[in-house]
Amino acid sequence: MSGRVYFRQLLGGRDFALDDPMARQMVNFVYVVGDRETGEAVLVDPAYRPGELVELVHADGLRVVGAFATHYHFDHVGGRFMDREIEGLRELLEVVDVPVHVQREEAPWIQRSIEIGADALVEHDSGDVVRVGELDITLLHTPGHTPGSQCLLVEGRLISGDTLFLEGCGRTDLPGSDPAEMYRTLTQRLSAVSSDTVLYPGHDYASEPSAALSEVRATNCVLTPRTSDEWLAKFS
Repeated sequence: MSGRVYFRQLLGGRDFALDDPMARQMVNFVYVVGDRETGEAVLVDPAYRPGELVELVHADGLRVVGAFATHYHFDHVGGRFMDREIEGLRELLEVVDVPVHVQREEAPWIQRSIEIGADALVEHDSGDVVRVGELDITLLHTPGHTPGSQCLLVEGRLISGDTLFLEGCGRTDLPGSDPAEMYRTLTQRLSAVSSDTVLYPGHDYASEPSAALSEVRATNCVLTPRTSDEWLAKFS
């Protein structure tokens, strides 16, 4: 990395949480965005080993000043899965006292799933901008996978969580999912994002970890249907 922008894509089970079989199975990406000159950085979806993530940032000479949740699922923010408790936002706040930025519609889902207080969350609407150092992070409300899923647009990069992958999109058959909203997200809410933007997804599901949005739009099957009925017939 060079320049002012600090941006890291970290893969669970490979770059951190090395001994965690769940992290290796779920292949989640965690992102770190920061400003090298001010030394401020934020974590995006810090699940599995948030303490390790904070140490990684500190080792690069920055400090964690905030966190973002793309959506409420345990593999992104922590919580209980079957008989196991996954570390996430709650444990992160035990290490660093920072604001957690979420979309307003997702706040109650996150509070229920990880039993975190409302005072720990900063609720946002689509289009809100959060400043990290001198960098602006624009938040886009992208419902479909969950009611308050959000993507983060920063310095020519789109961190998409489970809204859009390089191949496919997030599931729409889970609690809070809505196939019709996912179609509107893919065809309308994300349509204004420049094709020059690089897509960084929430999971390592493709042969490459990122790709230009122009390439994704040309090759991703969930973006080919031209009508809502066609999309719902194939993917709902």
